[in-house]
Amino acid sequence: MFKYRPGDDVGELEDWPFDNPLSNYQIKNGDPKASGRLDAGGPGHTTRTGIWRCTKGMFECTEQGDELMTILSGCCRLTDMISGESTELSTGDSLFIRDGSRVTWDIFEDVTKAFFGFKADGF
Repeated sequence: MFKYRPGDDVGELEDWPFDNPLSNYQIKNGDPKASGRLDAGGPGHTTRTGIWRCTKGMFECTEQGDELMTILSGCCRLTDMISGESTELSTGDSLFIRDGSRVTWDIFEDVTKAFFGFKADGF
């Protein structure tokens, strides 16, 4: 069982550079730095659960897997590059993103999220 609550210390995280070619990251503003941890699943599995954190900045990427996320701290805006729909998120908010979605992350205040991801053909 994994329990995450807004404001709790999430423990140690490792650097997660923006270098996955499938995600095709493009930094749009600032110098965002990401870190994270997988708590379950991951490479070779169809699911993964963990924590992700990113500092202020803006980047565009293609999401890898369906994902349900909950913001534990910070605030940001996600914009779907196809539909143009934007959603602002802050502490306690949740959002579902589909595999393959091209999105822009505009992070106003360092964000920490808990996530559950699913990819039918595996991560």
